Amino acid sequence: MSTQPIPMAYLVSMYPAISHTFILREVQRLRDLGHTIFTASINRPDRAVGAMEAYEEKELRDTFFVKSQGGVGALGALRYWLLRSPVAVLRMTTLALKLGKDGSLLFGLAYALEALLVARWMQQHGVQRLHVHFGSVGATIGVLVKQLNQAHLSYTIHGPDEFDDVSGQHLSLKMQEADAVVCISQFARGQLMRISHPNHWSKLRVCRLGVDPAQFTYIERSAVASTTRLLCVGRLAPAKCQVLLVQACARLRDQGLNFSLTLVGDGPDRPHVEAAIEQFGLQKVVKLTGSLNQQAVRAQFQQADIFVLPSLAEGIPVVLMEAMSSGVPCVSTPVNGIPELIQHERTGLLATPGDLDSLCTQLQRLIQDPALRQKLARAGHAKVLSDFDLNRNVSKLSQIFTEVQGASA
Repeated sequence: MSTQPIPMAYLVSMYPAISHTFILREVQRLRDLGHTIFTASINRPDRAVGAMEAYEEKELRDTFFVKSQGGVGALGALRYWLLRSPVAVLRMTTLALKLGKDGSLLFGLAYALEALLVARWMQQHGVQRLHVHFGSVGATIGVLVKQLNQAHLSYTIHGPDEFDDVSGQHLSLKMQEADAVVCISQFARGQLMRISHPNHWSKLRVCRLGVDPAQFTYIERSAVASTTRLLCVGRLAPAKCQVLLVQACARLRDQGLNFSLTLVGDGPDRPHVEAAIEQFGLQKVVKLTGSLNQQAVRAQFQQADIFVLPSLAEGIPVVLMEAMSSGVPCVSTPVNGIPELIQHERTGLLATPGDLDSLCTQLQRLIQDPALRQKLARAGHAKVLSDFDLNRNVSKLSQIFTEVQGASA
């Protein structure tokens, strides 16, 4: 039996996306390992070409954008499949109408048209294996594609969004229809076990995300700086809880601590974050940069003394791995998969989610104790090298794909 990897299609809701660069890195590493991977994205990227780095521009040129095909493309795909398999089209469309967002038949019809486009694109490339990142709309399209062309279907499930609306996302059905499921944490695997029949548990494989230590290089921080530099990188969204972080900064300033905070990212919570900065008079303490590319983010890590992410819901944020790999000690929260990366007082500090007192306490400890910062930075770096190395973990993912390929051959 040949060990040459079978070509695969990757489907993502948005690719390349500034907040999901880890998917692009995964695709690149898999290609380096000999996998042939074609990429498709339901939506166009979240940035103009001029804001992308060179490797992102290349992915942009080579990616199939589903919605960009428009009505003419969708009708062409419908005709293509009706001529080849009208029964499969009817069966798929019937299922799609049941899977529409909030029960909407229009959403269901849109999903059906998108599935027709993806399935035809796969057919044009001779691909019969589809892998989808996240268990949301992309996974819905994946289920419908499988109805059309009997493709081998797998997902990478991150959480927590998928777990917030199990019935609305039809997550149990998706687990039933999948041939393999990659879970980025043991927490995610446990959540999927909870909503799946035990017969499907063997599909669920833990394979963590990771970072490249050669890109996010470890730097020892000096303890002599008069101002401790705090950094938070993430989409400005309620789940990331940056407003609480601004409130914590006001309290720490009032306690006489000398620090600054840089907030990298953009999103729907920006007006609330800006209002909090103004309310507490923190314009000289807190800086908002907006979204930055990977090169600029790496520069921010090199300048930071403490990284903080006070999230209320997460998978395992890659940005925490990037900070730890760069030698920045982290303060976060013990939600979902984060304790699999940060063990409190061993590889970082964990504050009670949503608790201002707890967040202030953990930040104060690190601001006032350079020796603790150094100890946690070294341990955090070692943790990333041990369990969250990109090359090692993508090699494991490659092995999973190969094993599944052999089992279905």
